[in-house]
Amino acid sequence: MTDLERVLVLAGGLSVERDVSLRSGRRVAEALRSVGVDAAVLDPDAELLPRLVADPPSAVFVALHGGPGEDGALQGVLDLVRVPYAGSTASACRLAFDKPDAKALVQAAGVATSPWLALPHATFRELGAAHIFRALVQTLALPLVVKPAAGGSALGVAVVTEAEQLPAALVNCFGYGETALIERYVQGTELAVTVIDRGDGPVALPPVEITAASGRYDYSARYTAGATEFHVPARLDDEVLVRAREVAVTAHRALGLADLSRTDCIVDAAGVPQFLEVNVSPGLTETSLVPLAVAAEGLDLGVVLRDLLQAAVQRADARPPLPS
Repeated sequence: MTDLERVLVLAGGLSVERDVSLRSGRRVAEALRSVGVDAAVLDPDAELLPRLVADPPSAVFVALHGGPGEDGALQGVLDLVRVPYAGSTASACRLAFDKPDAKALVQAAGVATSPWLALPHATFRELGAAHIFRALVQTLALPLVVKPAAGGSALGVAVVTEAEQLPAALVNCFGYGETALIERYVQGTELAVTVIDRGDGPVALPPVEITAASGRYDYSARYTAGATEFHVPARLDDEVLVRAREVAVTAHRALGLADLSRTDCIVDAAGVPQFLEVNVSPGLTETSLVPLAVAAEGLDLGVVLRDLLQAAVQRADARPPLPS
């Protein structure tokens, strides 16, 4: 096994998910310390690179949510300074972060996903919002889900049950990004399926069933203790749960992900898991889904995180040297 002398957990940042990220970072550091790893939480800023270069850690765990931790930029910078990190490469993160691209790639791999269209803000101005609204309702059919094409924690997401609600939903969505993903709403059981790869290939953990008291798994339901009920494993037929695990592993592979991911899906009335999105830096707070799945599998979160970091160090050791 590779020794981890010191690990930095990057958490916080400047995204709208900052508070959640800080909570995830603290949970990760505590889990690593519980298995004997010296772990410190660092809120990245302009001094991050000088610090990494002057005093490089054994490895980094990225617990940043939203753009800073999931769009591949930070991973690319870590590659520049050759600091090992657990998780997917910069290019794979970029693919997963863009929800329309991710849906297209996962669908091409044979996974079901509801019909959708991605439209930038400018399109509504240039081609006439009212005409586009009518076409969306006629073609995709109500109800619809409107969400930012990138981002997480259900920020900017709205369910549209009447055509008159569509303009306000899009205005809210564009507050979080320039492109909206509009997809047909799927009624069913919401599942989150964690995938980990500890060196023997990606393995899906028991799916977590999500039941929000409000009926919507929005930001408040995600991060308010007691606002959502979780069942793990999910209360569905075994063959449906097997299919859900297969969907998560297929998504992980189709997007070229590594180490850890979480796929969100809806199981429809026919028992078919419909892919929603995948997260490369999933929440690890006290109300998050990955720790629940890890525990249901009979694993220790600290051990799993330590193993992923050790694998990152081993990958870094196998890199070719820089050209002289």
